[in-house]
Amino acid sequence: MKFTNIPSSRPDTPLLNSIDAPAQLRELEQDQLPQLADELREYMLYTVGQTGGHFGAGLGVVELTIALHYIFNTPEDRIVWDVGHQSYPHKILTGRRDDMLSMRHQDGLAGFPKRSESEYDTFGVGHSSTSISAALGMAIAAEQQGIDRKTVAVIGDGAMTAGMAFEALNHAAHTNANMLVILNDNQMSISQNTGGLSTYFAKIWASKTYTSLRENSKKVLGKIPPAWEIARRAEEHMKGMVAPGTLFEELGFNYIGPIDGHDISSLINTINNMAKMSGPQLLHIFTQKGNGFAPAEEDPVGYHAINKIEAAPPLLSTPESPKANKPKYQKVFGDWLCDMAEQDDKLIGITPAMGEGSGMIEFSERFPERYHDVAIAEQHAVTLAAGMACDGLKPVVAIYSTFLQRAYDQLIHDVALQNLDVLFGIDRAGLVGEDGPTHAGCFDLSYLRCIPNMVVMAPSDENETRQMLYTGFQYRGPAAVRYPRGTGPGAAIDPMMRALEIGKGVVKRKGSGIAILSFGTLLEEAMVAAESLDATVADMRFVKPLDEALIAELASNHELIVTLEENVVAGGAGSAVSEYLISQTITVPTLQLGLPDTFIDHGKHKDLLAECGLSANGILQSIENRLALLGQTLKQQALK
Repeated sequence: MKFTNIPSSRPDTPLLNSIDAPAQLRELEQDQLPQLADELREYMLYTVGQTGGHFGAGLGVVELTIALHYIFNTPEDRIVWDVGHQSYPHKILTGRRDDMLSMRHQDGLAGFPKRSESEYDTFGVGHSSTSISAALGMAIAAEQQGIDRKTVAVIGDGAMTAGMAFEALNHAAHTNANMLVILNDNQMSISQNTGGLSTYFAKIWASKTYTSLRENSKKVLGKIPPAWEIARRAEEHMKGMVAPGTLFEELGFNYIGPIDGHDISSLINTINNMAKMSGPQLLHIFTQKGNGFAPAEEDPVGYHAINKIEAAPPLLSTPESPKANKPKYQKVFGDWLCDMAEQDDKLIGITPAMGEGSGMIEFSERFPERYHDVAIAEQHAVTLAAGMACDGLKPVVAIYSTFLQRAYDQLIHDVALQNLDVLFGIDRAGLVGEDGPTHAGCFDLSYLRCIPNMVVMAPSDENETRQMLYTGFQYRGPAAVRYPRGTGPGAAIDPMMRALEIGKGVVKRKGSGIAILSFGTLLEEAMVAAESLDATVADMRFVKPLDEALIAELASNHELIVTLEENVVAGGAGSAVSEYLISQTITVPTLQLGLPDTFIDHGKHKDLLAECGLSANGILQSIENRLALLGQTLKQQALK
C-alpha cells in the first residue's frame, strides 16, 4: 500500500494494536505480515507527523524489522541497529507503540535506540558505523559464555563507507563468529545487480540445497586440496559475475544477495536459512528510503527527517514573527563559504556526509570541483584536509562537533602537530535539543583548547560567526569556529569580511561588582541577567588564545568573575580563565557556569538550557547564590 498524505488522526490498525511485544508478532501467520507492514507504516506516518523526527529510513525498513522480530527470539537474540534513524518501527513493535507521541520530547522516548529505555535496544547508537563492532562483541560474549544466542547487525550502505565498519568485518572473519550482518542498500547503489538474475542466484545461494551441497563438497574435495581450491574459485567467480559479493567473500563472509528488502516472504525465507549457517554471514538487501509514502520516495533527502506537522494558521493570522526570518547559523556558514570561494580559488570545502545539514548545497553546486563529500569518514576528512594544506590549498572542514570527536587523533597528529593551515567550521556546538546526547556538541571547547597551535573561536551571533570564519581563514595555522544549531539573536550581518584581532574580546556592557565573561551564543542571556545585577559583560570571542589582558583588568576592579559557556564546565573556557588567574596569582572569587558533568537528555533547546541553569533567570540565580555564599564567608571572617 502506498500513502500520499500523513494521517492527521490515529489510523485504524487492528493487527498492530494486538502486538505489545515481539512474542505476539511471532504468533501471527506469515500471510498476515503484509497487512501488519501496511498498518505499521501508516501508524509511523501518523506519529512522526505529530512529533517530528527521522522519517525516511524507518519507512524503508518496515518489512525488515517485522522479519527480524518474527524470526529471532528477541530480546534474547540480539539485533543491533546502526545509527538508529531507522529504529522507529522497531520501537513500535517492542512495547512502545503507545508512547510514540512522546518521541524526542523531554522525558519521552529517545529518537535513537537507548539501552536504558528498553531491553530490546541492545546497543545505544546515534553515531554511524558502530553496529558490526558491537554485534561482534556480543557474538563473542555469547560464545565465551556458552550461550546459544543469535546476533544480527543492520547497517546502511552509507554507514558501510566508514573505516570502522571494515575494521569490524575484518576482525569478524578472523574470529569466525556466528553473526549475521544485513547490509541495507537504499541510496548509494553499491551494486546495480538488483534485477531478476541476481535475485534468483541469491535465492539459490541461501537455499538449504545449495548450503548442503557446498558443505558436503567441501568435506569431499577438502581431502584433495587442488580440487577444492579450483571448486572454491569457480564458486567465487560465479558469484562475482552476478553479485557484488566478492569483496565480502574475500573478507571471510558468506555473502548472499542482493534481494528485495520489501518482499517480506523472501526476507523471512532467506534470513531463516542464513540463521542456521555457522560463521560470519552477510545478507545484502536493497530497499527504498521512504518506501510506501510517495513524497518521501520522490525526495528521500528532504524526508530524511521532518518537523512536526502544524495545523494551518487561520486566514486572519498575525504577521509571521521576526524570528522566522532569522538565518540559521548553517546558512551563515554556507553564504560565507561561497563568498570566500569567490575571492580565493584555493578554498576547498570538505564534509563527512553532512553537506545538507552544514549548509553546503549552494557551494557544492557553484563550486563542484572544490567540494568534497567524503561520506561517513570523519578521520579521512581531517587527514585529507591536512594533505591538501601541505601542498598549498586552504581546506575548510565543515563538521558537527559530535562527529569531530571521531577524528580527534587526526586533528592532533595530522593537523595541529604539523601546524597546518586548516579551518574547521564546527557545527551543532552545545546542546542540540531533540536529537539528545548522541548528537550534542558539549565537549569541543574542552578537547580543542588543550591542543597546541589551535586557535579556538566562539562567536556570540550571526555576524560574529561570519567575521570569525574569515578570521580563521586568513590565519595561517589550524583554527576552529564553533557555532550552534538553528537561529541566533538576529544580528545584522555585514556583507564585508574583516579579520578580528586574534585573542581579543570586547566589553559589551560596563557595570560594577560582577564581571560576566561570555564565550559564545549565551551572550544574549548574559546581557539580560546583567541588567538586574548592573554587571559588566564581556564577549570573550576567543577561547584560545584568551584575552588575558582583559581578564586581568576585569579581575582587578570586580569582586566576582563569572564565566559562561554552552560547553561542559570540566576543562572548558571557564577552566581556562581560572588557570590563567591562578598562574598570575590573581585572587578573585570565580563562578564557572556551563553544562554539568552529565549527559543531557533530549528536549527543546530552550528548556534544556533552563534545566542546566543557563537561561537568564538561571544565570541570575546562580550569581545571587554565589554572592550570598561570599557574604556569609566574609561575615564569618569578620567574626573571627
